[in-house]
Amino acid sequence: MSLVVKSISKNQQNESVLDNVSIQFEQGKIYGLLGRNGAGKSTLLNIINNRSFATSGEILLDGTSISESEASLNHLYLMSEDNLFPSFFKIKELFKITERFYGTFDWALAKEMLHKFGLKADQRFKKLSTGYRTITKLIIALSVPCEYIFLDEPVLGLDATHRDLFYSYLIEVYQQRLCTFVISTHLIEEIATLLEEVIVLHEGKLLQAASVETILQNARTVSGPKEIVEPYITPLDVLGQKSLGGSLTAYVYGPLPEEKIEGLSILTSNLQEYFIQLTSGKED
Repeated sequence: MSLVVKSISKNQQNESVLDNVSIQFEQGKIYGLLGRNGAGKSTLLNIINNRSFATSGEILLDGTSISESEASLNHLYLMSEDNLFPSFFKIKELFKITERFYGTFDWALAKEMLHKFGLKADQRFKKLSTGYRTITKLIIALSVPCEYIFLDEPVLGLDATHRDLFYSYLIEVYQQRLCTFVISTHLIEEIATLLEEVIVLHEGKLLQAASVETILQNARTVSGPKEIVEPYITPLDVLGQKSLGGSLTAYVYGPLPEEKIEGLSILTSNLQEYFIQLTSGKED
């Protein structure tokens, strides 16, 4: 079941929020949707899940526009900061509502997660802290029978222990069901080991879509004396530079010269470092 974002644009108040964004999501992968504040990530997720409407373009699930097929939406689930649930309902009532909408619900998983996170099914949603409201929404997201699950800032308000527990459950569900997860978050370093594919939005445009493996094979940090680093990086794709005294650190992307240069340090950049340099460089 393929999900295609086809030439999506979104204008609000005469400003472009998304500009001709096209992405194809493959089933059975974990994607990271990355971008700085205002890049258009949440807007894109809302459009994909039919909570907002594009100015132009379309979202296709197996070739059918989701805006023309209500049944298609049963294959998609978006967990976001928005509280769409009736706040006066108990947690178990929210589970039942979700089950009626999607047809089935993984009650065994939901009950296990409630226990592990220290929640009770008869607690009222409105009386929960921000962190526990997030946990409730995450339990629902992992328990719905959807092929595509979108998580927009999924660990808002969670402490480190609860975040780690959530990531463990996400991997467990992914391995059991081979559904597709699309995670939008600023905590790049924390989720880097989970991701297989990365999509980078910048100022409403698609800046890059690539596998994590490809990025890590091509992103390098080159450092050393300025007089050695500068001629070395001249023919390369330089994302950014930092100088300190007589030393220079450059962030480059792509193949490197085979020749070894004495005095140079060349290291693989991590995903967060690469993202920072990639998007910062676009400000110039």
